[in-house]
Amino acid sequence: MKKLNVLISAGGGGSKLSRATSITPRATIELRSYARVERATRKTALFRASASVGVLREAQYPRYAFTMAEILLSLTIIGVVAAITLPSLTGNINERTWNTQRKALYARMSQAIALMPALNGYGTLTEGNESTSAVDTAAETFVTEGLSKVLKINNICDNEHLADCGIPNKITNLVGTNIDIPKKLSELNSGNISFTYSSVTVSLIDTKAAAFETANGESILLFYNPVCRGSLNESSMMNPQLTMCANFIYDLNGNKGPNTVGKDIGFISAYYPSDVEIVAPYPYSRDVNGKYKFSDAAKACTDLDSEYRLPNITEYSSMFANLKLLSNGNSLGNEYYYWSSSKVSPVRSWYFWFGGWANSWNGIGMNNQDNAFAVRCVKR
Repeated sequence: MKKLNVLISAGGGGSKLSRATSITPRATIELRSYARVERATRKTALFRASASVGVLREAQYPRYAFTMAEILLSLTIIGVVAAITLPSLTGNINERTWNTQRKALYARMSQAIALMPALNGYGTLTEGNESTSAVDTAAETFVTEGLSKVLKINNICDNEHLADCGIPNKITNLVGTNIDIPKKLSELNSGNISFTYSSVTVSLIDTKAAAFETANGESILLFYNPVCRGSLNESSMMNPQLTMCANFIYDLNGNKGPNTVGKDIGFISAYYPSDVEIVAPYPYSRDVNGKYKFSDAAKACTDLDSEYRLPNITEYSSMFANLKLLSNGNSLGNEYYYWSSSKVSPVRSWYFWFGGWANSWNGIGMNNQDNAFAVRCVKR
């Protein structure tokens, strides 16, 4: 058997001792087997030590997780909260959008009307009798020959085809009642065309509405008075119906909805044929509680919201003209007398009287500021 020379080194204290030793191949194999076993033993010990440390760490720092029931409960709560808050959030966004569109439309209409030479005299308006038929081209002619020259208009519709201009058949008024869309001036308010009070008689032809669509997508219903006057006898009473030349009911998004006054639907009124006064009151949904002296009336509105104001007399006149859009009765609210912000003198101011019965006198009067009247606020 062949012998192998092995150099065995032993060290201690920095010195080495070497000697040659002879071992057989069998011993060599045994040594190698022992080395392999030794290495495996060490690995097993290390693995067991690591596992022990892992168990100890997991015991010290346990892992947590949600159960399926907890996850489902959390999703249910999130869904309920979203269902409650999302409509309100969407509504606020819509209101801000409508408010921006309303102001932009008012600005464009004001600029356009200011460019027209005069607002009266457009079209033909005659009443019919037994031998002749009525002729009413006033509103349509006002748009085709007047307003379309100064305002970008995409489409014009006569009284028989209002829907072709995006005018809905029904709308919801300010107090939540679903009403047919007015097609004649009297359907907005019967007091617009005829009433009698004492010796004052007002009679106007019941003109038909026309409609048009603007380049910006608004659908507008027009009521036109071709014989509007430029001034009134400013005594103790006045009749604003005589000075209203044009009244526009606008729908900011056509017939898409909600088709509700105070949201996507409102109105703009133009008074006096020259030196035109244009108003677009955005009224609060109800009267302010109580009655107020003139000195306190304006504050009653700003107490509601900083954007609300006491209407001037022209804004009240516009609300009277569009009464069906604001009320189910013959008065604006529960009262008849309403303070305006328009003063006559340091001690007297204009108020508006909404008659409590059909065909009664409705109009503008003046009174001492110490009297307590109702208040209806508007945004501008």
